[in-house]
Amino acid sequence: MGNDDFELPRLEGNPLPEEHAEYVIRRLEKFIRDGRTLDEGMSFRKWQFMAKKEIALAIAEAQSAHKFDEINSRRALFISAAALTTIGFWGTAISMERVAYLPGGIVCLIAGLTMLFVAGGGRYRRYTNRKDDAKRTRRLIKIQSLNKRVKALERDLEDEEKRLDKSIKKLKKINKTSL
Repeated sequence: MGNDDFELPRLEGNPLPEEHAEYVIRRLEKFIRDGRTLDEGMSFRKWQFMAKKEIALAIAEAQSAHKFDEINSRRALFISAAALTTIGFWGTAISMERVAYLPGGIVCLIAGLTMLFVAGGGRYRRYTNRKDDAKRTRRLIKIQSLNKRVKALERDLEDEEKRLDKSIKKLKKINKTSL
């Protein structure tokens, strides 16, 4: 079977995280088959297992975050609707002079503050999410920098090891010839 005969499955509807992961793995598999070399890489089965788990985890987390946002949006909508209904009812009662101004005004004020608090909570959550994203980005940059430094140190150590091995071999030769 040639590389051109390799077909990708189709994603239709609302796929499960595992199905989405399988699709991405098939796409990566096609990429590997088209561009692999014989002398590099890990076993394909091991890579496939690791990639599937990581991708499924990422997709599940994304879906979970989406559901959380949807639940919060519904909650905010419900609270806002209840606050507006409360303000409308008590405002009408005040205007028809069925309730004193002070108690009706306090109820309307509490409902309005509740609605503002809910709206502000969403904005605050977005603000903290952006801050967290920025922190995560800075941490990833630091990790990449540390990884580069560690790799450079490993190369330096390997070079030092080779240099010392050569020195030891030379010393052994000198010791053998002097005996």
